[in-house]
Amino acid sequence: MCGIFAYLNYLTPRTREEIIRILVNGLKRLEYRGYDSAGIAIDGCNEVNLSALEVALVLLKRKGKVAALEEEIEVAKKDLDFNVEFPTHVGIAHTRWATHGEPNWVNTHPQRSDSTGEFVVIHNGIITNYKDLKAFLMEHSYQFESETDTETIVKLMKHFYDFHKKDLHSVTFRELVEKTIQQLEGAFALAFKSSHFPGEIVVARRGSPLVIGVKSPTKLATDRFPVLFSKDHRGNTFSSIVDDLSTLAPAGEEKEVEYFFASDASAIIEHTNQVIYLEDNDIAAVSRNGKLTIHRVRTLTDIEPLSPMSREIITLKMQIQQIMKGNFPSFMQKEIYEQPESVTNTMRGRVNFEENRVLLGGIKEHMAEIRRCRRLLFIGCGTSYHSAVATRQLLEEMTELPVMVDLASDFLDRSTPVFRDDVCFFISQSGETADTLMALRYCKQRGALIVGITNTVGSSICRESHCGVHINAGPEIGVASTKAYTSQFISLVMFGLIMSEDRLSMRERYSSIISGLKKLPEQIKEVLAMDGQIHKLAEELYQQRSLLVMGRGFNYATCLEGALKIKELTYMHSEGIMAGELKHGPLALVDSAMPLIMIVTRDPVYGKCMNALQQVNARNGQPIVICNKGDEETKKHAYKVIEVPEQVDCLQGILTIIPMQLLSLHIAELRKCDVDCPRNLAKSVTVE
Repeated sequence: MCGIFAYLNYLTPRTREEIIRILVNGLKRLEYRGYDSAGIAIDGCNEVNLSALEVALVLLKRKGKVAALEEEIEVAKKDLDFNVEFPTHVGIAHTRWATHGEPNWVNTHPQRSDSTGEFVVIHNGIITNYKDLKAFLMEHSYQFESETDTETIVKLMKHFYDFHKKDLHSVTFRELVEKTIQQLEGAFALAFKSSHFPGEIVVARRGSPLVIGVKSPTKLATDRFPVLFSKDHRGNTFSSIVDDLSTLAPAGEEKEVEYFFASDASAIIEHTNQVIYLEDNDIAAVSRNGKLTIHRVRTLTDIEPLSPMSREIITLKMQIQQIMKGNFPSFMQKEIYEQPESVTNTMRGRVNFEENRVLLGGIKEHMAEIRRCRRLLFIGCGTSYHSAVATRQLLEEMTELPVMVDLASDFLDRSTPVFRDDVCFFISQSGETADTLMALRYCKQRGALIVGITNTVGSSICRESHCGVHINAGPEIGVASTKAYTSQFISLVMFGLIMSEDRLSMRERYSSIISGLKKLPEQIKEVLAMDGQIHKLAEELYQQRSLLVMGRGFNYATCLEGALKIKELTYMHSEGIMAGELKHGPLALVDSAMPLIMIVTRDPVYGKCMNALQQVNARNGQPIVICNKGDEETKKHAYKVIEVPEQVDCLQGILTIIPMQLLSLHIAELRKCDVDCPRNLAKSVTVE
């Protein structure tokens, strides 16, 4: 949920102002992951001494967004020389989504080991055994200043350092980190800096994402290098000799190199497209010679092929323009308007409209096994869950298999039975959603085939799945998901088409859906052109305290997703209601004062939806109806109307959700809410 960023420039001179600018810009790219508070840790000296064995550290922290931290940095210019140049320097930075302790100075990261800041750490995740560690440390006279679980990590490191001080030459910074994380339970991505180890940084991950960017004026010595093991889970020592083949550094005599460490590659892409994705239990260290090594403590899982014994440098295809707002006032508005292009990109190279064929290369080799399966399970959280709800009816129709759709957290709580002949789909925009990832591992242990549906190459779900589909929606920065939903929707529709391509009884249905997919980008543009009309509707609704959204059939998922967008962005109560359940309770809420939206399109349940609409009118309701263009019969029963183009029933939900996205955006703007960073939320939910 938090965002961590670190920067090391080795023999690449940078002024303190340049270093801070890189750190702050990195945090701005990661602010969608949390924005309760932000902080950085840098070297505090105003004179550079390359031979110094110790360097004092300075922490600059502030409650609020990164913009508030920038104000704190301006104040620090009174005491710090921002023009001093560092040939080699390590800086770490953090933007926080609060889990333990309210947002204030002491709870803001970086967390320190003591008042002088001998060791500092930034952390994304949750330490589940921090209370036991804290009790142990307090027995050894350590005083705690914050309420965070993170402070126990850095104080534990200080404890190990003091214990080995008399034998310091034999304990490296990396070994101290290794000793520390062996005591931790839970999920974490960590970056450590120390006054005792100037010019060095150590990072580690378990359960939370971490990526390393490498920038060098010359070619790197290798594009793949081995992982070194130091000890196994029983404490047995293995050879961990570090040589040129097991380190990463520039080739030749030029040794200048810059390293960037981040929760997400979007914070790195403006500097370099050469990245390394760390695996669980990896510990990456850059020593004073500027060389990067990756170690890990050998665990029981390392006997499986889950964790490759080398790490590869990957070239990102992301472009910096994709993570900029451009001419839009917010990322969310930009991403809503990108949907004609994002759905096209999802289908590009996969749907052949001339031959009426669909191909998903990521699952092609596993299709025979998928077709033989016993049932299909679709598991996700929030918007990703809604994309599965939206396509469940079609998937049941096209596959003629039992289709189970579950929220990941509930799926785990129930200890749901999973069998070897099940196929489990795990849907996540980031590919790092903690509950979804835990459910994936649960199913994998039981022998099911795992299919990942993600928007992030190199994510944990991508790496741990047997096969998968990349939705190709492009980076999504706004916390409230928009274009990822429509691309997930289309990806699952394409899977349904592949499952039915050999069935003669399905040919007409198959062809009509492909024809609908072809028209979809232009129809999305038509809906977006109605933005002015939707804005006027928002002006009528923004002072309301509640909003009901009703529909059924293929449009029920639109009700759930639309209500979620209203809640996320506007802080207004909203509820998605199955229209078939109206008379079983929700009808009691309907009167002339209750604003409600009903989705009534020309699909197989049109007649039933019209019955619900008439029931609402009979109770003096004033329904705002989303219907098909030119549907005069439906318009007669509506208080206000939003007309969308007519589509194949299973694709209609893509066109009906866009007015809800725009409506939630405009209501939030009128209520003076931050549409990109809603309160209490974060984009990538990496804690359970």
